[in-house]
Amino acid sequence: MKQHRMTIDPRLMSLASIGRIDPDRVDATTEEEIAQQKKADDRVAMQDAARYARRIRKRLGLTQTEFSLRIGVSVDTIRNWEQGKRCPTGAARSLLKVLDKAPEASLAALD
Repeated sequence: MKQHRMTIDPRLMSLASIGRIDPDRVDATTEEEIAQQKKADDRVAMQDAARYARRIRKRLGLTQTEFSLRIGVSVDTIRNWEQGKRCPTGAARSLLKVLDKAPEASLAALD
């Protein structure tokens, strides 16, 4: 991995606000606004998980049915993952990570 070293001059006011929060704005945030943001964040996370599951399946060149048979879950589960209705958890999430990193070895081990 390539590393870059950067020196930040604190005298530069344009960089002074990076990584800082506005305490007045945080204090003014209501519980309802926090709940709405949490729901929005959860929707984005579900869509990310859906894209991840779909990308892995397509990269393996498998249909949803073939993929479900290879990893031992129902086709409905695959559909729910890819449509963002459900998120793979636990062992399923770990299996997707292994399939992503070492697809040939993973599929060979599953046969």
